[in-house]
Amino acid sequence: MTRKDEKRRFLLAGLMLGMFFSSMDQTVVGTAMPRIIGDLGGLDILTWVSIAYMLSSTSIVPVAGKLADILGRRNIYITGIAIFMIGSALCGLSQNMGQLILFRGIQGIGAGIMMPLAMTIVGDYFPPEKRGKWMGIMGALYGLSAIVGPIMGGYIVDHAVWRWVFYINLPFGALAIAGIYLGLYGEKPIKKDVKIDYAGAFSLIISVVSLMLALTVGGKEFAWTSWQVFILLTIFALAAVTFVYIESATKEPILSLSFFKNKSFTIINIVGFLAGMGMFGTMMFLPLYLQGVQSFSATSSGSIMIPMILSIIVASIAGGRLIRKFQFRVFFIAGMLLMSLGLFLLGTIDQSTTKTVTVLIIVCIGMGIGVMMPSTTVAIQNAFPAEQRGVATSSTQFFRSIGATIGMAAFGAIMNLKSISILQNSLFPKIQGVKELAQGVLGHSIEKAHSNPQSLFNILLKPELLNSLNDSTRRLLLVPLKYALADSLHLVFFIAGFTALAGVAIGYFLGDERIRPNNSSETDSDDLKEEKLQNAGLSGEPA
Repeated sequence: MTRKDEKRRFLLAGLMLGMFFSSMDQTVVGTAMPRIIGDLGGLDILTWVSIAYMLSSTSIVPVAGKLADILGRRNIYITGIAIFMIGSALCGLSQNMGQLILFRGIQGIGAGIMMPLAMTIVGDYFPPEKRGKWMGIMGALYGLSAIVGPIMGGYIVDHAVWRWVFYINLPFGALAIAGIYLGLYGEKPIKKDVKIDYAGAFSLIISVVSLMLALTVGGKEFAWTSWQVFILLTIFALAAVTFVYIESATKEPILSLSFFKNKSFTIINIVGFLAGMGMFGTMMFLPLYLQGVQSFSATSSGSIMIPMILSIIVASIAGGRLIRKFQFRVFFIAGMLLMSLGLFLLGTIDQSTTKTVTVLIIVCIGMGIGVMMPSTTVAIQNAFPAEQRGVATSSTQFFRSIGATIGMAAFGAIMNLKSISILQNSLFPKIQGVKELAQGVLGHSIEKAHSNPQSLFNILLKPELLNSLNDSTRRLLLVPLKYALADSLHLVFFIAGFTALAGVAIGYFLGDERIRPNNSSETDSDDLKEEKLQNAGLSGEPA
């Protein structure tokens, strides 16, 4: 084994460890949250543990990509791991929920640096015809973390203190740093004077955070017409206009507006945006349907999602290996078609739908997601040279995350509006004045429903409460509740399906773009390629 092969193995080991634990941290905490709340309290601000992570990780992505293009992959990636480890250690030391939320934000910054840069580094060190394979493996690793995370979180809280959910990142983070350091040893930093676009980075972060906050709290903590949401959207608009102005005037923009003149860049990121909407339209609302309408337990609904994750893993690996043989749009169209078909079928299921049929439908969606994940990254890297690859690659995750957030907010608003209309027309007239409801265990829920009708759906998600109801109450209350929830979620699935279908049409316009293995810049001999990388400051060999 040559020295170059040895360094590449160190590099891949470091990338995989870093990516696995940063992505797993999005799911491992969920299982441990009941125990954390029992210790720290703060149930009323529980959702901000996830929101803080999501906000910081998404907003830092394009900034990290640009810095990696300027200062080198190794420096920025190791900085990301270090920030993630510091955030993990602080999370484990948290004494109250406020501290945990703050430290999760720090964790998110590290994760937002690491995840897109892993794909960028793969693009640097593998020729186009091999990138698909490794992008597929990275995508599969991301899917695997979604399965392992909840399992590991449950095991830790059952056999140790919950703080080890965060502490476990530290030894693996140290190993990842060692792998990246050895694998990228000799990468030369840029010698020339570099001007970092701090104003552009600041305005972009303010814009993204304001938008995501507005979409996250709108319709939940605050009404969409509230002054709080209005101020957040105003800040978003002002910061976005400022960002566009700064980027059009500066010499070293964080996200060059000229990128959007590249047809491939624009189409790939629109498709990624729509894929993010469709993907989270499934993952967020399907468990609600399974538990609320089909009366599955939380454990059963979770187990049904596992085949979807497994199908994402299989499709990511297969798609990554096949991508060099076909046009990129073939994968875009196939992936989005599978997603749209699965989402449309979800819009037809009901209480009589068997578990097997439900699993087959979500496997179809998982296959679509798996096909999309490596293809967007490989396609975007195919369109840009190495010195712009960090920003270009980061953009795919950035737009996918924004799409997911907008999708969750938009689909949630659609579900709320539809369910309120159904409840007010079909349920409230029937239960008005029914004393056994007003005076029984449901009294508080019925009273609260006058100001927040959707709160009645909580009844469907509490098995102990359902078991305490008599037959007459079940007939009077549960049938219309399940109908309202099912009908509103069917609408969500149909709209998500049309969103994915729009991605099919847009992906078609990518044209005949594909990996070109005969491109001289990508198929030089190893020695010549190494010389070019050294000249660009990207070499994996010592100077």
